[in-house]
Amino acid sequence: MMEKNRCRKVKLMGVVLLLVNSFAMAQTSNEFSVKQAADYGLKNAVQVKNALLDVLIQQQSNRDITSGAYPDIKVNGAFTDYLNIPVSLIPGEIFGQPAGTFLPVKFGTKYSANGGVSLNQVIFDGQVFVGLQARKTSIDARQKSAELTQENIKANIYKVYYQLVVSKTQIELLDANIERLQKLDHDTREIYKNGFAEKLDVDKLTVQIANLYTERLKVLNSIANGYTGLKVLMGMPVKDSLVLTDTLSDTQIKENIVESSVYKYTDRKDYQLLELTGKLNAFNIKRYKLSQIPVLKFNANYSKQAQRTKFDFFNKGDWFTTSYIGLNLSVPVFSGFSTRAKIAQSKLELQQTQNQLEGLKITIDNDVQVAKNNFITATATMDYQKQNMVLAELVYNQTKKKYEIGTGSSTEINTAQVELKTAQTNYITALYDAIIARIDLLKAVGKL
Repeated sequence: MMEKNRCRKVKLMGVVLLLVNSFAMAQTSNEFSVKQAADYGLKNAVQVKNALLDVLIQQQSNRDITSGAYPDIKVNGAFTDYLNIPVSLIPGEIFGQPAGTFLPVKFGTKYSANGGVSLNQVIFDGQVFVGLQARKTSIDARQKSAELTQENIKANIYKVYYQLVVSKTQIELLDANIERLQKLDHDTREIYKNGFAEKLDVDKLTVQIANLYTERLKVLNSIANGYTGLKVLMGMPVKDSLVLTDTLSDTQIKENIVESSVYKYTDRKDYQLLELTGKLNAFNIKRYKLSQIPVLKFNANYSKQAQRTKFDFFNKGDWFTTSYIGLNLSVPVFSGFSTRAKIAQSKLELQQTQNQLEGLKITIDNDVQVAKNNFITATATMDYQKQNMVLAELVYNQTKKKYEIGTGSSTEINTAQVELKTAQTNYITALYDAIIARIDLLKAVGKL
């Protein structure tokens, strides 16, 4: 009786631990399918948020590039109070003084002010025009990088989600084992009372039941930690509750996998991103080449200036106007071979990107083939382990019947129980490996 009470306490501790970790201090209840969990993560995960901010940052950078094609207009003004009016030396000969002498003379007024507006407009600058052409590709590259981050987050959410779903099955099997052993324990105690079993047989069953409760407690703790990890991955507050509504079956794992395993290199987001990187490298080459041709700019200025001996600029008085328009032509002649080196460097970087694309094709082929092999093996193992588990349960039931009628030994029933537990554990592992293999295959072909 004491052993049974101890087992009940262990079971109760497991339930309390799960409740504390998963539901305590919950403010919001969320019931999510795996798709809903992934969608939530794609909106709230920190990595995704920052990746999307990178897109917005690139948009602002593009606006800065675009500004180079717009007029640059400045309004300026200045006021000067000469505490000491500048002195100039005038040859004394002008005023009849001996040669070689100079007379100090103050020129100007104590106060001066001026104000005006200036305009500069690029008429032709090859680098500016290339920057304008590259804007869309830059945005596309940032967007594709964000999509790649989203894909990785989605894959991880799928894996953790289904790991927790599989853990539910593991708990169900443990509960069934506990119930099965408790019944056997009851029957064995009755047999022991009638003198047809040993006390050792009863003690062995008590130990096995306690071990199962302990294992169940550990699994519950692992599930609670898994829920916390999934929330963090999704960007959900840990204090909120999360209920997983999806189930997992052998049919789901195998569903539509043949059609989905057909792929093209361009289905992969990392391949798309590398292609965009190559386009940006090509724009770099073009930009440096166009930096070798002349730059033409238009400029204009309009200003007024006044000089006073007293501070009376707001009264009547002359303001002298200055205005002009002009063209500025800048012709690059020699830059110490800097431009040539930049062009050569950009060409090499483009070649590197092209090599990476070819290497990525090989990597994708390898990823897909390995993922297909793993999926085939994982699903075959899953089917085999499921059959094995069913058979082990059948063996256990038959052995138990023999034991109950006195034609079987306690060693046989213990062995059958161990084999059933092993078969169940192997099936749980195979089930999880199969869903992971499916996710990896879909990700490898770019169709997750």
